[in-house]
Parts: sequence; C-alpha cells; structure tokens
Amino acid sequence: MTAFVFPGQGAQFSGMGKDLYDSYPLARSIMLRANEILGFSITDVMFEGSDEDLRQTRVTQPAIFLHSIVSCQLSTILRPDMVAGHSLGEFSALVVAGAIGWEDGLRLVSQRAQAMQEACEIAPGTMAAVLGMPDDKVTEICQQVSSNANSQSPIANSPIVVAANYNCPGQVVISGSMSGVEQACKALKEAGAKRALRLPVGGAFHSPLMQPAAERLERAILATTFHAPQCPVYQNVSAKAETDAAIIQQQLLKQLTSPVHWTQSVQQMVADGATAFYEFGPGDVLKGLIRKINPSVDVF
Repeated sequence: MTAFVFPGQGAQFSGMGKDLYDSYPLARSIMLRANEILGFSITDVMFEGSDEDLRQTRVTQPAIFLHSIVSCQLSTILRPDMVAGHSLGEFSALVVAGAIGWEDGLRLVSQRAQAMQEACEIAPGTMAAVLGMPDDKVTEICQQVSSNANSQSPIANSPIVVAANYNCPGQVVISGSMSGVEQACKALKEAGAKRALRLPVGGAFHSPLMQPAAERLERAILATTFHAPQCPVYQNVSAKAETDAAIIQQQLLKQLTSPVHWTQSVQQMVADGATAFYEFGPGDVLKGLIRKINPSVDVF
C-alpha cells in the first residue's frame, strides 16, 4: 500500500517551487491564486526571499503548504491508500485526502501561522532536540521538571516543558518556556541523553504555550467545511487512521497544543499495510525519519 507524507516547518529554502512555477501551467495557476487569497505575493518570497524572509512563520507555513500541494498535484503516482503530515504538513495531507479544499487549507494555514506568531509574543518559549534517549524517558523527565517547578513557584512564572515531537526512535523535540526547556535539557543530559540542543525557533510549538493560538484558530477550523476523506488520514494527535470528518475536525483543534506523534503514526501506517512512502514538499526530512522508524519500507 502507498502512503503520501507531507513535511512541516523547517523544510523551506529560497527558490522553492520556482521550477514548478516555470514548468507547469497548473502550478502557476495555483500559486497565482494563492497570492490573491493571501493578499501578498507568496511566490516572490518563495522564489527570491532570503533565508531570514522564509523563516517568518507567516510566510514559511503557507509556502511549505503550497509547495507540498502543487508537487502532489503534479505527481504521476496513483492516489494514496493513506496520508499523514508532520505538524503543518497535516493540512496538506487533509487537502490531498479530500477532507478540505486547498483554498480552505491555505486560509487555515495562514491563520494558523499568524495565531502562532502572536502566541509567541504573548508567551515566549523555545524548543530543543533530544538525541539518544527513549521516548518514554524524555516524557517522564519533562513531566518531572514541570511538576517540580509548579510545586515551588506561581503558575505564571513556572517553567513549562513537554515532549512535543516524537520524530523517530532516539529523536524527540521538547517544547516550553525558556526556563523549562533549559532545566529539562540539563536534566536530560544528566540522565544520559547524548545531546540536548536548543533549536533556532521562535516559539514553543505543540506545547501549552500555544493555547492562545489554538483558541484563535478554533473559530476558523469550526467555520471550515470538512468532508469524509477519500483515504485514511493518520493525524498527529491520535497516530491512527481517521476517516470521520467530525473527528478529524475535532482533533485538528487540539493539534497546536498536543505532541506530534510521528514515530507512532508511521509505525501504525506500516502495521496497516503501508510498504511505500512518498514525501511531497520541499526537502526530504521525513524520508530520513521514516527510514529510521522502519528501514524495511520503500521511501521516495
């Protein structure tokens, strides 16, 4: 069985999508329509923007979504038997599965990006990559750091840290307040983690600090029409096949403050029959993660 997968933030690069725009009328048509929907020229930034320009959340997320959708539309591969996306990539997966239209998807991604940027300004935070430690141990230490902090100081000033992205065995990203991530990194290294490195991100994504963004995005998600997908969608929140439009919509409401269960999603897709994974979008980050999760599957 064939699975289509879609990357999240971090896969962007200057010049992304220009080859598609120049070579395919369909790609050009979709991208020009995206400029109209967004109210600014996303293509100018994608094709000519600096790395700094492309790191802006309000630009990065629509750009990656657009690249993923266009590259998948142009694919000659038959329709997928299942789909999944990493964080932001889940919106691309929902479009390809037919759960939402691509224009609605782009509007949601744009609003998501703006809401996340605002949440970062309300409650500054950060993330860190933890290497060489079992998932459950990382989760346990994050819980200990948050619990100890909450018992010693007011909630408003408490270090908060959670496991945010289960990327592959031995690679977990943690997320939270500056002090929470700093304390967790120290505790994780003392407990035997090979590395615990702060990431160059602008906020604590997939953590409780994203609650203001989730509340703002909720209105937009609830106002969007969802359809039963044409194939199962493996969502970040549940890491299992979802085919009910109402459940998909409800789980999307939780996505910003919940962990990305990527390892578990890929494992479940393989258990359900996936033998070939195709990544659509800029870069090939997911290919590498999938190979580490299950070396026996084919990855393209």
